[in-house]
Amino acid sequence: MGGWNELYRENILDHYKHPRNRGTLEQPDITYEDANPLCGDELRMELRVKDGRIEQVRWTGHGCSISQAAASMLSERIEGRTLDEVKQLSRDDMLEMLGIELGPVRLKCALLALKTLKAGVYGITQWPGEEEEEGGS
Repeated sequence: MGGWNELYRENILDHYKHPRNRGTLEQPDITYEDANPLCGDELRMELRVKDGRIEQVRWTGHGCSISQAAASMLSERIEGRTLDEVKQLSRDDMLEMLGIELGPVRLKCALLALKTLKAGVYGITQWPGEEEEEGGS
């Protein structure tokens, strides 16, 4: 097979092994952390915002290569963008960045960074509809 898919896989591995913007910020304006309980991925995003624009992004966490690579890619994509632009980012944008086909379980890994980022930007504590999805514990 190979081809494009192989290039995307190498890109994911590169971001996983050499993550961009990994670390913390002193006194971030926005901080949000979330986890994917299915596979134990955890992610925390910190943003410094000035005049409605993301000046700096840092993230920390651990998990599978896809969740960590997605956080790295997303952090590069949003630095310098306005909060409004970030709010427009969609699941499709995230999947396009990753560039590989993902099953339902891996999809949650891929979207954790976007979910964490948007929750922070919107200042929400729970995604609409999430309480039904998780069921009782």
